[in-house]
Amino acid sequence: MTDTGIAITGGYVVPVEGTPADGGTVLIRDGKIEAVGLDVAVPSGYSVVDASGKWVLPGFIDAHAHLGVHEEAEGWAGNDTNEMTSPVTAQVRAMDAINPADLGFRDAITGGVLNVNVNPGSGNPIGGQTVALKCWGRTVDEMLLREPAGIKSALGENPKRVYGDRNETPSTRLGTAAVIRGAFVDALNYEAKRAAASDGEPVGRDLKLEALLRVLHREIPWRQHCHRADDIATAMRIAREFGYRLVIDHGTEAHLIADQIAEAGIPVVIGPLFTSRSKVELRNRSIANPGRLAAAGVEISLTTDHPVVPIHFLVHQATLAVKEGLDRTVALRALTIHPARVIGCADRLGSLEPGKDADVVIWSADPLDVMSRAEICLQNGREIYRYDYASRNGVYAEP
Repeated sequence: MTDTGIAITGGYVVPVEGTPADGGTVLIRDGKIEAVGLDVAVPSGYSVVDASGKWVLPGFIDAHAHLGVHEEAEGWAGNDTNEMTSPVTAQVRAMDAINPADLGFRDAITGGVLNVNVNPGSGNPIGGQTVALKCWGRTVDEMLLREPAGIKSALGENPKRVYGDRNETPSTRLGTAAVIRGAFVDALNYEAKRAAASDGEPVGRDLKLEALLRVLHREIPWRQHCHRADDIATAMRIAREFGYRLVIDHGTEAHLIADQIAEAGIPVVIGPLFTSRSKVELRNRSIANPGRLAAAGVEISLTTDHPVVPIHFLVHQATLAVKEGLDRTVALRALTIHPARVIGCADRLGSLEPGKDADVVIWSADPLDVMSRAEICLQNGREIYRYDYASRNGVYAEP
């Protein structure tokens, strides 16, 4: 299969933004989607892929994972998720710790996940800069979609446990909120100092504060780890104070204040859903919660928080959420266009539309059926994966 002039024909095409086309065609040229629909003529010379009886969708997106920074089967040597040497590490970049050889990237592709947002961990009140990536490539620079795609922050149990165990600040929820507010005030003071010194003695650069200013200038979102309803309310309170764009990550109890979240227009990246209630703030975890949030008007995305839940189970979380009340159309949007918006890449990803990247998956059947599998995956119009039924193994292209 070439990377120019491809026609996927005869499948049940789900463009996400638009009406599904049974027996539709997707044209791909030069790594981009050229046309989608029922009455699409195949130009002469195009390589034709017969998708009759199969489903054709955009690649799925996990907007909150730790692929490449928390490597599989590598133990401590492959875990670079948290720089827990200071409560505020806005200057560190997930991009600088990602290993594209992490086995998790291959797992992602087998589950139809072709794009991912990699976050630092939640040990610090301010953990660092996230990065949006394609899931296949030799170096992270080749895989890059957007960097930074946000800054990770954490409220709740994790930072108070990490620093409380050391008898350092923050050891409480109120201390964590104070650390975050203080960092934003420091960033504003730094900006004012640089502005005042524009014609005088130069002010030395501060990468930490410069990163926070990108949030305050609304260039990138604030990715707030929080589970309990009171922590979510704190996240919303601080966002109102400083005026930045907030994304709620995890949102275990978001359904308890769903009306307030919906009114504020704040998206929720909910999950992981396939876990036990391993700590107090997870006691209200339920696979029914995505449906409750969506019904209240909240725009949701689903996350595995890989490696908490293996990333190729992303679609299965959607399946069981549908079983527990989530609308199936919303479920597919929660795997595609909604996370594309969260990571700032909706102009390139999340739907099958002309001009967007040709990151396309051909499924054996409805992806929300647990017996279905991703049979062919294209990234930028190039085949990167094909399932071989004879050997019962996936075959990957060379990066």
